[in-house]
Amino acid sequence: VQLQASGGGLVQPGGSLRLSCVASGFPFYSYSIAWFRQAPGNEREGVVCIDRNAIPTYKQDSVRGRFTVSRDNHANTAYLQLNNLRPEDTALYYCATERDLYCGRNSHPRYRGQGTLVTVSS
Repeated sequence: VQLQASGGGLVQPGGSLRLSCVASGFPFYSYSIAWFRQAPGNEREGVVCIDRNAIPTYKQDSVRGRFTVSRDNHANTAYLQLNNLRPEDTALYYCATERDLYCGRNSHPRYRGQGTLVTVSS
């Protein structure tokens, strides 16, 4: 299982970014994909999970209405659109998965990518 996240960068408050998570080594279409983030000095936290039917489960109320998760099974890629970014969204964002991942459970999957850094600052 390999997961490669990209798309992070430096953006001003109110700006947008689109993160991608390219997967390989497993049947992507049948796996749920979870996005996590970890800010410096903080514990990691779940952001959102998308199941095999592309149904999202948001883990943070603070991102509802600003972040949108999607997937393209033909491209083996999950996306996280970040809009109206705030300084408190600054973190390393990464995607994770495992077989039979259930988005309704607050656990950390077995496999994760290395992440992409999002910095929100003026």
